[in-house]
Amino acid sequence: MTNTKITYSQQGDYLLPDLKLPQQSKCEIGVFGLRHKNYLLRYHKIRYYNLLTSGKLVEYLSDIDNQANELFTTLINQLSEKEKVTEKFKAADQVEWVRRMNNIRSRVLEVVNKEIIYI
Repeated sequence: MTNTKITYSQQGDYLLPDLKLPQQSKCEIGVFGLRHKNYLLRYHKIRYYNLLTSGKLVEYLSDIDNQANELFTTLINQLSEKEKVTEKFKAADQVEWVRRMNNIRSRVLEVVNKEIIYI
């Protein structure tokens, strides 16, 4: 069993404990991870603060971001192949290619949000 000493700081008439969060790992958090963080802060505060105080928040958000990016890329590739929105099609009709790719991207984003980000 670890014997930890609690230190206090004087704040006006009160002695407050000096609390520090555990060290967080250094991980990249992208757009999807930040969206999930905002979702947790808004709708699941207890879960957010449990992850934060245990030192696992950054790692958790990084993992969510990686899963979402992987699903996003996979679905984009699958749908563009299925709907024959290829580089050859892009060379033939750029405006139509952009329209179709934006449509695919919007649909994939809805799936990623529903399956990973907003759960």
